[in-house]
Amino acid sequence: MKKITLNKQTLAGFISMLLISGSALAQSDMTKPKGAAATGMTPQGQAKTNQFWWPDQLNLSALRDHDKRSNPYAEDFDYASAFNSLDLDKVKQEINSLLTTSQAWWPADFGNYGPFFIRMTWHSAGTYRTLDGRGGAGGGQQRFEPLNSWPDNGNLDKARRLLWPIKQRYGEALSWSDLIVLAGNVSLENMGFKTYGFAGGRADDWEPDMVYWGPEVEMLASDREERDGQLQRPLGATHMGLIYVNPEGPKGVPDPLGSAKNIRVAFERMAMNDEETLALIAGGHTFGKMHGAHKPKDCLGAEPAAAGIEEQGLGWKNNCGKGHSEDTLTSGLEGAWSQAPTKWTSLYLSNLLNFEWQQTRSPAGAIIWIPTDESLHTAVADAHVKGKFNPPVMTTADLALKFDPEYRKIAERFLADPEAYRLAFAKAWYKLTHRDMGPSANFLGKEVPKERLIWQDPIDDKTQSNIDADDVQELKAQILATDLTVSELVRVAWASAASYRHSDMRGGANGARIALSPQKDWPINNPAETAKVIKTLKAIQADYNDSLLSKSTVSLADLIVLGGAAAIEKAAKDAGYSVSIPFNAGRGDATQAQTDVNSFSLLELTSDGFRNYFNAEQSGRSPTEMLVDKADQLNLTVPEMTVLVGGLRALGANYKGVKHGVLTSTSGRLNNDFFVNLLDMSTLWKKSSTDGIYEGFDRQSGSKKWTATSVDLIFGSNSELRAVAEVYAFDTSKQKFVDDFISAWTKVMNLDR
Repeated sequence: MKKITLNKQTLAGFISMLLISGSALAQSDMTKPKGAAATGMTPQGQAKTNQFWWPDQLNLSALRDHDKRSNPYAEDFDYASAFNSLDLDKVKQEINSLLTTSQAWWPADFGNYGPFFIRMTWHSAGTYRTLDGRGGAGGGQQRFEPLNSWPDNGNLDKARRLLWPIKQRYGEALSWSDLIVLAGNVSLENMGFKTYGFAGGRADDWEPDMVYWGPEVEMLASDREERDGQLQRPLGATHMGLIYVNPEGPKGVPDPLGSAKNIRVAFERMAMNDEETLALIAGGHTFGKMHGAHKPKDCLGAEPAAAGIEEQGLGWKNNCGKGHSEDTLTSGLEGAWSQAPTKWTSLYLSNLLNFEWQQTRSPAGAIIWIPTDESLHTAVADAHVKGKFNPPVMTTADLALKFDPEYRKIAERFLADPEAYRLAFAKAWYKLTHRDMGPSANFLGKEVPKERLIWQDPIDDKTQSNIDADDVQELKAQILATDLTVSELVRVAWASAASYRHSDMRGGANGARIALSPQKDWPINNPAETAKVIKTLKAIQADYNDSLLSKSTVSLADLIVLGGAAAIEKAAKDAGYSVSIPFNAGRGDATQAQTDVNSFSLLELTSDGFRNYFNAEQSGRSPTEMLVDKADQLNLTVPEMTVLVGGLRALGANYKGVKHGVLTSTSGRLNNDFFVNLLDMSTLWKKSSTDGIYEGFDRQSGSKKWTATSVDLIFGSNSELRAVAEVYAFDTSKQKFVDDFISAWTKVMNLDR
C-alpha cells in the first residue's frame, strides 16, 4: 500500500495528487437505499400520491404533519410541568451508572459508553442549520426516518436502545429529545469534563419532520453545489446522509485544505464560527474511536428503515465476527484520535499539531492518517482486545484544522491554554445542543446557566409591559387617532410577528426587533413605511410611560401588536362587524446590543405570500411553495393559511400596497370578498405580459377587473385549497370568515410567547 507523508513541506506536492481513489464511504453498500427507495417506484398494492402523477402539484402535507392524532398524550399535557417534577440528579446518576455497565449485546468501547453517547447527542443536535432553522435535537427526530437510517448515524440505534430502560422508568416526564442531550452531557462529565449547563424543555415529536435534506437520490452522494460553487441553500451538510462533511475529504478526495473550506461552510450554516468549530471538533474527537473493522459489503445488513421486521427497528446487522466490539463497522474509518479516549485531555490537539501524518486505509478501505513515527503505532490500547495496541489516527477533516492557517492559530492557542480550550468547548457544546430551543424562557431545569447568550436573542426584562385591559383600550384609541392607516398598522404588525420561525423558535413580535438592525432594513418590510409607523408608536410609548397619570408601562413590542389589533377592529367595524381582538400583554423590547446582526439576518424573508412579496433571485422555489413553507414556519394549518391570505388581501396588507390579489372594491375592510371574487365564474383569468402576474377579465364585457399572482390564484386552482376557499366564500360564512381570521391572526401575534 502506497503511503504519502503529509507535512508543510510536502503539502504543495500532495495537492497535485488529488485524483487518487475516491471515498470508500461513497462506494459502500451503506450508500444505497433498499426496496422501493432504490428505484423510485411505489410498491405494488400501495396508493400513489398525487405528486407521483402530477409532480408539480402544490404539496400541502407540511401543514398537516405533527397532527394531534399522532400524539398519545392528551391536548392538555404540559411537558414543562412534567419535566420540572423530575429529580434531575437521580436521572443523571442512573445515566452515569449505565455508562460503565457494558452490555453483552453491544459492549462499550474502552468500557465506557460515554463516547458513543456523545456522538449520538452531537448527531441529534448537529442537523440544525441557520438558514431555515430546521433540524436540531428538538422533537427527538433521530428516532425517525430518514435520520435514524442515515449512514452517518450508523449504529446510533443501539445507543438509544441502551437508554431505553431510563426512558421507560421516567416516561412522559423525560422526553427522548431531552434524554438524548442529557446523556451526552453526563458522558462528558463522567470522563472528567466540566460542562457549561443543561436545559430541558424539548417536547417529543411523534412523526418525522418534513425537511428538505438535499437533491440526491443516493446516500452519501453530493450534488448540492450551485453554479457559483456555493452550497445550495438552505442546506448545511455537504453530502446526503452526513451531519457535516465527508471525513475522508471533499467528495472522498483526501485534500485537507479543501476539507477546511467545506468544514467552514458547514459549521457556519450550523451557527458556529471558526473558534467554536475547532473547539467542537477537537473536543468531540478527544473521546472514543471510529469503527471500520471490515468491508461493509461483506458484513452489513440494511439500515433500520429497510431492515426486516424481526430486527425490531435495529439496523446495520453485522454478520462478521462478533458483530460488535473489535468487529464493529460504522463509518468505515477505524481508530481512536487520542491515547486516552475516555478522559478529557488536550491529546487530540497535541497529536494533531506535533505529529506528522501519513495516509493509509482502514480495514474497510476508508482513507485515514496515522503518525509517520512508527514508535507511536502502539500508543493506543485497543478498545476491546486486551494486550493489543494501535496508532492514534486522524481523518482528512481533522488534518484540515492543522493546515488551514486560521484553524491552526486557534488550535495552537487552545493547546497553550487548556482552560480557554475547555471553556470554548463547553460553551460551543452548549450552543450546539440548545441552539434550536429559541429564547431562554423555553429553558427548563436547575442546570440552566444564568448568563443570557447572544444566540438566545435576549430581551431587556426592564422593558416588559404591565398594561391592563383599560390601558389596552386607551392605547388603541391613541393609535387610531394618529394618521396611520389600517394597512400600514397591519403590515408592520405582521412583519414583526411573522418573522417567527417555528423550526427554531426565533423571531416574532417579542423584542420589537423590527425597530432594530437588520430587520428594520429588510426590503420586504418596506423600511420607509416601517420607520414611519415605529416613529409614531414610539411617540405614543414615550408619552404614555412618562405620564404622571399612568401606573403602567408599555413596550414598543406590545404597541406594534396593539396597532395591528386596533386596525383590524376598525376594518371589521367598517365592514359591519363588531369584534374585539384578544390581546396578551407582557412583551419586552430588545436593544441593538442584544441583537446579533449577522445571526438575525438569516431570518430575512425572501418571500412572503401573505404580503404577496416574492424575490425570485433569492427564493429558490416557486411563490406558492414558498407560501406553504412560510405557513409551515408559522405553524399554521391549511384553513389558517387560507383565511389569513384572504383577510390580509382585504385589508390591503400587500407589500407596498400593490393591488395584486386585492379582489375587492372596499380595500381596508375585513370581509370575504377575496374568496367571493376569486371563485366568481364571471371572471376569466389570463397570464399577463409581466412574468408572474395574471389578469382577470369580465367574461361579458372583456374589461379588466383584477390582477393577481400565482399565490392568489392557487386558492382557486388547487383542489384542496379551493375546497377550503369555497367555505369562506359561502353567503353563510361571512361571520365565520371574520372569526377565523381573527383567531389565526392572534395565533401568529403570539407565536413567540
